[in-house]
Amino acid sequence: MLKLYTYFRSSAAYRVRIALNLKGLDYTAVPVHLVRNGGEQHLAEYVERNPLHLVPLLQDGELNLPQSLAIIEYLDEAYPATPLLPKVASERARVRALALSVACEVHPLNNLRVLNYLKSELATTDAQRDAWYKHWVTLGFTAIEQMLNGDKHTGRFCHSDVPSLADCCLVPQVFNAQRFKCPLEAFPTITRIYDACMQHPAFQRAAPAAQADAE
Repeated sequence: MLKLYTYFRSSAAYRVRIALNLKGLDYTAVPVHLVRNGGEQHLAEYVERNPLHLVPLLQDGELNLPQSLAIIEYLDEAYPATPLLPKVASERARVRALALSVACEVHPLNNLRVLNYLKSELATTDAQRDAWYKHWVTLGFTAIEQMLNGDKHTGRFCHSDVPSLADCCLVPQVFNAQRFKCPLEAFPTITRIYDACMQHPAFQRAAPAAQADAE
């Protein structure tokens, strides 16, 4: 049985939940509260499994695997039914580029520990923190919108009419952007794809509000 250490609002864990659902894999969700008591991700028993002090973490037998994109690619190789990457090398590269544009260019600058550091160590106000968040979302989404808009491979989803690794990454970032009230009018392709994804049962089941640990 696959076991996913997760937090309902973690966008990285959200990516993996989407992937597991798209592939139809059964798993047990183990909540790790990132805020309560200083953050359960810092507890010794968890850090022993994941020295990064982060979620998600996938446990598959003796394997303890951190990092959401590594987890999703592992799932695609170990459980190849319903692939999340195209067969053609150039198309796989495009999907990875879209996914990494979120996972490497937007998310790391806006995740919980960065926002907490801005507030606790640099004494930023809530308004300054929100401006920081919106700046990096806008910069990243501007590039992603251009990558998607007009590309012949863009379909109902980021790549064709089948959800892929790119959609697994894009949807949680849009959810967070909405949560922080980032204006999205300038990103019609991103918004259209997000809406299409959220009509899909796999994305609905992975949504933060649908999780057992949702608050």
